[in-house]
Amino acid sequence: MATILVAMSFSANKKENKGKLTVNFKNYVGNEIVKLDSSIYKNEVGQSFSVTNFKYYVGNFRLKRKDGTEYISSDYYLIKEDDEQSKQIVLNNIPEGEYVSCNFIIGVDSAHNCSGAQTGALDPANGMFWAWNTGYIFMKLEGKSPASKLAGHTFEFHIGGYKFPNNCIRHVNLETNKLIIASHKTVSMEIKADVLEIMKSPVTIDLSKLSSVTDFHNATTIADNYKDMFSILHINNEK
Repeated sequence: MATILVAMSFSANKKENKGKLTVNFKNYVGNEIVKLDSSIYKNEVGQSFSVTNFKYYVGNFRLKRKDGTEYISSDYYLIKEDDEQSKQIVLNNIPEGEYVSCNFIIGVDSAHNCSGAQTGALDPANGMFWAWNTGYIFMKLEGKSPASKLAGHTFEFHIGGYKFPNNCIRHVNLETNKLIIASHKTVSMEIKADVLEIMKSPVTIDLSKLSSVTDFHNATTIADNYKDMFSILHINNEK
């Protein structure tokens, strides 16, 4: 089992050996930056669509060092397309060294789902909480498409749930390709989130047949798709 490096457990005289990682999330549709309400895109089956809302939770970051040890953070972040500030997160007090992978979850774990009213990113006021189901919405994608048979040709994917057999928490593991954390330095990493992957693989979504997922029906199908929506665009070790 890998040794865990928890930042707060290090003594004061070790603080000079830590750095920061700034993670910037960039939302795309294929190779195009997401532009809410304006741009028209095409999905895997050639159906045109626009995006009106896109939000998702990420958390429980784990950075694996080349020597096998890990840095962990238990924080959660809500990435919102309409809020540029939310797309940048900072991981503090990371022990210096070379890191080979970055792991995080999409969603909110069972403990936080069952912890009642919370603040910050997990505040129900963010519109990502089902009061009727007492649980968090992990990913919310809304838009319009001529292919949709819903009123106004809208589509909506509100995905959540942490209990078997409808667990929609998904783990993401990205190779960081020589991410170097140095003392008193801030490294930056850009991560791409691709909306097309939510409708593409392993199950291709036809918006004329499936345009609304707002409970457990088909939720794990969408979750299996969004598991693959992340990739690393760039790592800057120079700062």
